[in-house]
Amino acid sequence: MHNLPFLFRSLRFGVGSTISEITLFLVIHQGFEQLEKECYFLAMETSVDFLNYLDHDMSVKILMCLEDPSDLVRFSCVSRSWRRFVVANGLSKQLCLRMFPCLHRVVHVTEPSCSFNKSLEVGCSKFMEWENLEMEHRAYSFLAQGCSSFPLTECISYAISASSTDHFPEESVHNTLEPIDMFPRSPSYWSSIGQSNPAVPETLIYKLLADICVITEIRIQPFQDYFDLGHPIYSAKAVRFRMGHAKVPLHDPIDEPLDCCLDDKFLWTYTSPEFPMAQENCLQKFELPEPVLCIGGILQVELLGRVYKHYMDGLFYICVSHVQAVGRPLWSAFGVEILEPSGKFVLKVHNYTQVSLAEEHPFARPKGVVVEEYGWNEENVESDEDVEFDFDFV
Repeated sequence: MHNLPFLFRSLRFGVGSTISEITLFLVIHQGFEQLEKECYFLAMETSVDFLNYLDHDMSVKILMCLEDPSDLVRFSCVSRSWRRFVVANGLSKQLCLRMFPCLHRVVHVTEPSCSFNKSLEVGCSKFMEWENLEMEHRAYSFLAQGCSSFPLTECISYAISASSTDHFPEESVHNTLEPIDMFPRSPSYWSSIGQSNPAVPETLIYKLLADICVITEIRIQPFQDYFDLGHPIYSAKAVRFRMGHAKVPLHDPIDEPLDCCLDDKFLWTYTSPEFPMAQENCLQKFELPEPVLCIGGILQVELLGRVYKHYMDGLFYICVSHVQAVGRPLWSAFGVEILEPSGKFVLKVHNYTQVSLAEEHPFARPKGVVVEEYGWNEENVESDEDVEFDFDFV
């Protein structure tokens, strides 16, 4: 045992049940060198595999303390035995579940094609089980990486509906996605109908660019009427956000206000806390407590409380000029198939590269988004068996 590196000895004998994140950082990062920005190897003074000196549960605990998904990928690139350990224990999947608990609703993962011989499916249950573990490792590794490193952009594709509209289509919810504040002869905004009770809420519903998006913040600009006496701002008192999926397929944007119960058409899997809204004519940013993985691509903006009473009819209104959702759409890499009525879903991997927004959505509103293509894919991962190392593990 005297040949073990000091940090590995401390893990074996001095840690106990609690793993120090600082010690873990040193264990994983000390000696890792980036070679050509693609492969990571561990430079060690000894050829001893420290996994052989830790019990199984301790090794899993150490690796599950990692926060950066790329560190787990680097770890699995060290040797075949380390890769087998990561794959067999589903560590990439566990990391994704910790990052986004909504992934517990995944029934299974699919890929566009399989590399193994279909004739081997019968009578090779262990082989099939391992192939499934390999596929989940690829999928969840790429998902974790994409959720944290794909570029941020504006994620709303189109407006679906509003709970009410005062004058349709002049004051339609579709106006909230226009980049301009003024049409040629009138301002651009959405307006609710008037209410005598200022506590009556309003909701705006939008379709996101992709069925899987990581949303980090929502931006809303209340409308200020410069043509009205006193230039009033028709803001809400507070705002809350929900995300989820439609219970029935959505084909096109709805061209008129939706008056029926929204709960019959959508299933909300995330609800944010309430955020106070300032009575200011500016694009107000509401950063979510944690990035939210929206499965299904539906966003609801719930406007709570009314501030301004119109002097002519004595009713309270809410008016909004702009709405934006900022996040990371995984438009070409992943898709989902919602399984109703359970709300569970199939995670579909379309490919292991990411195309630009202009290629995938040529008519999308965001412009100038540059997306880097990742340098590893299914072929790279499966070629791990062919990598030659400068050292051996015993």
